[in-house]
Amino acid sequence: MGDRPRRHARPPGPRRALHARVAEAIESQFTEIAESQPEVLARHCTEARQIQKAAALWGKAGQRSLARSALVEAAEQLTRALGLVAKLPTSPASRRDEIKLQVAIITPIMQTKGYAAPETKAAVDRARLLIERAEALGEPLEDPLLLFSVLNGFWLVNYVAGNGEAIRDLAGQILALAEKQAATFPLLLGHRLVGTSLLYAGDLHDAREHLDRAIAHYDPAAHRALATRFGQDVRMASLTRRSMVLWSLGYPDAALADADQSLRDGREIDHAATLFFALSGSWWTHMIRGNYATAKAFADEGVALADQKGALFWKATGMLEQGHLFGVTGNPADAIQIMLPAIAVLRSTRTALHMPLWLISLAKAYAEVGRFDEAWRCIGEAIGVLEKTKERWCDTQVHHTAGEIAMLSPQPDITKAEVHFERALAVARAQQAKSWELRAAMSMARLWRDQGKPQQARDLLAPVYNWFTEGFDTLDLKEAKTLLGELA
Repeated sequence: MGDRPRRHARPPGPRRALHARVAEAIESQFTEIAESQPEVLARHCTEARQIQKAAALWGKAGQRSLARSALVEAAEQLTRALGLVAKLPTSPASRRDEIKLQVAIITPIMQTKGYAAPETKAAVDRARLLIERAEALGEPLEDPLLLFSVLNGFWLVNYVAGNGEAIRDLAGQILALAEKQAATFPLLLGHRLVGTSLLYAGDLHDAREHLDRAIAHYDPAAHRALATRFGQDVRMASLTRRSMVLWSLGYPDAALADADQSLRDGREIDHAATLFFALSGSWWTHMIRGNYATAKAFADEGVALADQKGALFWKATGMLEQGHLFGVTGNPADAIQIMLPAIAVLRSTRTALHMPLWLISLAKAYAEVGRFDEAWRCIGEAIGVLEKTKERWCDTQVHHTAGEIAMLSPQPDITKAEVHFERALAVARAQQAKSWELRAAMSMARLWRDQGKPQQARDLLAPVYNWFTEGFDTLDLKEAKTLLGELA
């Protein structure tokens, strides 16, 4: 045994030569494979140590995977391309290639790891650094949209992470740069980001104005193809956010029209990240109107698609949507069971966006099963997150829910409930958020009715209800009409 000659590994040269011959054969004899499956050719070029060619092929494979929403594969392929480019001698050409690849990899990492995840932030920071280095060397970008892709990614990281004070400044800077360049797509992107930042801060009328401009700038023929580069289709995202603005301002039917159009766009574009966004936005609009069966279908579809694509953020979001619906349809125990792990997943991706809303939904479910300590802990967390992130459009909903929980307690705390309802009404009025004002007014009216003050209750509720000109088939307006009848 000890005298057996040791085997030596085959010299690397022949193996590389074999892969080189295979690569040459694929290119010359199997052109369809070379074109439709660049990753096959890329593997052989990699083994043949044809670094530059392999890098280009892995990049092409990654872009093809992105185009068909194969997010995990795209991230892997673009990572391989970047690794190979790093081995090439530095030159203006290699720096240009690295920038394009680094910008491209932001989208699949964002979708699979989460918008605010450390991996996403690192990818965006790296792309920004590469662009700054190239500019310092006097090498301006051939494609100015590369910079806007990175700036959009930087805004998204901060938006989902809950950096409320930063996103408004960032969006303003992006819009100012777009106005300086006077190019259509950057302008529509800038208005979309400013509008969404204003919605986040509770500045609803100004948010609507910017989202209107974003939608007006959109040209489907020119701009739909950019969905892959910018995370989602920008008109779809603008329609979804305008739907939330319109509902808040008191226009439920206009909000539904926007949500329905955003979903049509999401399905027509055939881009998973766009469809995730559209499904979630349509879920919200139908849920808030009381169309729970339709909302459930959208949540279920989103979870299934996220599972298929390996999109962690969107799967957790879809689970929270499912859990919220359990809560509002009389299944609070099921709501708690599904929402707790989903919130933990979102927090693991550094997500703070909409966290106050998920926490108050969980709080209401806890209250309905009699677990009031947990309910108030969630309310406290929601208020703490709100104060930190400045997501002010959630303010009314947080205090309204706190008032409702105070009334659900075994010994209702009327004073505490009134304080929270008054805060909810004050914020809604300041934001001119008529739909949120209606909800808070109904809760206060019920409280006053039960205290033997029906006229005071009617005087509060009637002017708010009478303001509305549409949406009379929604759950809120039906309930308000019934309550006013009881108070007559």
